[in-house]
Amino acid sequence: MIVDVALEQALRTLKLSGMLQTLESRLAQARAGDLGHIEFLQVLCHDEIARRESQSIARRIRRAQFEQQLTLEQFDFAASPKLPAAQIRDLAALRWLPVGESVLLYGPVGVGKTHVAQGLGHLTIRQGAEVRFMKTSRLLATLAGGHADRTWDKRLREFIRPAVLILDLSRLGDYPDVVGQFGGIACVAVVLR
Repeated sequence: MIVDVALEQALRTLKLSGMLQTLESRLAQARAGDLGHIEFLQVLCHDEIARRESQSIARRIRRAQFEQQLTLEQFDFAASPKLPAAQIRDLAALRWLPVGESVLLYGPVGVGKTHVAQGLGHLTIRQGAEVRFMKTSRLLATLAGGHADRTWDKRLREFIRPAVLILDLSRLGDYPDVVGQFGGIACVAVVLR
């Protein structure tokens, strides 16, 4: 069945393309008797809500600027048996988020701190919050550039705008003072505003 042109235009005007995408299949369900009138409308509304939520999450993930799309669901705890899996799962509950606590992940290079931090970022995004991920060396260089062109305050506001700022402290070779403060251990900080 081809959707009525007027109906299609009305749905597009109302920015309800989620409904438009599933209308044919939902009509088929209604015709088969699987959906009553109210259920049909509810299912169409849920389709639209799901589409909007999916788009919102995709936008927040793009704005977060993760290096890779790493989630905690993908993390292989068996590969690092010394990693405190129970503590990481506790962090995944995001109880630290509403109370404004910061999270510091530390340990030797290669145990998965960056993966865990990005995974926490993804969970935070799915909860509706904004996240920003970046290497600390890039943050420091960007802020230093702000001193040169007198945009330091503006640049700093950009970094503190999201609810969660994830700073990857690895590869700070250009900043030996900072590396020294962390005992040469690569670490990831998740800082909550």
